[in-house]
Amino acid sequence: MAAIDVSASKELLPGLLGSQDGLAKLVEAVLNQILEAQVTETLGAERHERSDDRLGYRNGHRPRTLYTRVGPITLLVPQTRDGSFSTDIFKRYQRSEQAFVLALMEMVVQGVSTRKVSTITEELCGASFSKSTVSSLCSGLDVRVRAFNERRLEGEYPFVLVDAMFIQSRQEDRVLMRTVLIVSGVRSDGMREILGVKIGDSESFATWDETFRWLRGRGLKGVAFVISDQHGGLREAVAKHFHDATWQRCQVHLMRNILGSCGSKIRAEVTVAAKLVFQAADLPEARRRLTEFSERFAKTAPKAVACLEAGFEDAMAVMALPEKYRKRLRTTNMQERLNEEIRRRERVIRIFPNDESALRLIGALLAEQNETWLERKYLDMQEYHEWAASCAAAREGNNVVALSG
Repeated sequence: MAAIDVSASKELLPGLLGSQDGLAKLVEAVLNQILEAQVTETLGAERHERSDDRLGYRNGHRPRTLYTRVGPITLLVPQTRDGSFSTDIFKRYQRSEQAFVLALMEMVVQGVSTRKVSTITEELCGASFSKSTVSSLCSGLDVRVRAFNERRLEGEYPFVLVDAMFIQSRQEDRVLMRTVLIVSGVRSDGMREILGVKIGDSESFATWDETFRWLRGRGLKGVAFVISDQHGGLREAVAKHFHDATWQRCQVHLMRNILGSCGSKIRAEVTVAAKLVFQAADLPEARRRLTEFSERFAKTAPKAVACLEAGFEDAMAVMALPEKYRKRLRTTNMQERLNEEIRRRERVIRIFPNDESALRLIGALLAEQNETWLERKYLDMQEYHEWAASCAAAREGNNVVALSG
């Protein structure tokens, strides 16, 4: 069976977590796809399909308004020439509206297994869908996710933020831990984008190397800063693919490491003192506060001192930027919020049936978030461009001096 028409796919995801009007559009789009799938199975053929197994012909649609708690939705009920097609979806929907809305979201967005989708639709719609029909319903969203995740990246992205999270995915008869790598960027015009998501085996150099090669192949360029936690193999991969970029270690993650290195009785005191280091107005002041921190906790929290001293330079790399950019680029908080949105749904599924279903859910959520991000500018980049130009001029001047010497 051919895949369902996805021309209305842009109306499938908007409002999933937003306005009531957006949720109504989601439900309307999905119900209309289900009705088309039902009439296709009733007739045994797609629209305009030549088939010896065809049992009848379509005869247009009739609109029917369904009033729900998320607002009125208009369904286009397929008609057949002999009037053989009927559906009790309206009665079933009205009787279990809230459960149906949640089930439809789960079916289309969360990438659940074909068997589970069939059970849901049979219980709530009063109709059993074939495996091919359920697969085609999911394939409509797969097209949307693939288009987002493989799109060409235009322009330059001075700031790239990277984070990883772990999920469980079933591989044949085993459940494995899988790494989800999510990469975002801030363009030279100040707009932010989610650049892509990859699912891999681990946080190794090989995984990061493959991810950055993939992003560069799609057009990622102009990277000046990479902000992340201290993921395994990441720095080596950054050095390989973005040799002129500076790595900024996430200060929030470093703080967690520091607090994990000291006893609970002194943890509050260490927190306040470490924050003073990170909040310094300039790098000389930060170094002075680091010295005070080290002297103060040398005996009571030596591991915390060692942790901060080891991570200081990388965590304070952001101090090279103009002050207005430091707060948003000193951490991966932007990425952490994406992870939280994914976790809320991942906890419901717990174990994905396969990597494809995981990519369907995560990619759909990220595509929706990306559209929201593109509605307004994240950073005013004028001061950054002036700073970057002055840095380039200084480097050029140093090169001239070196050559003349």
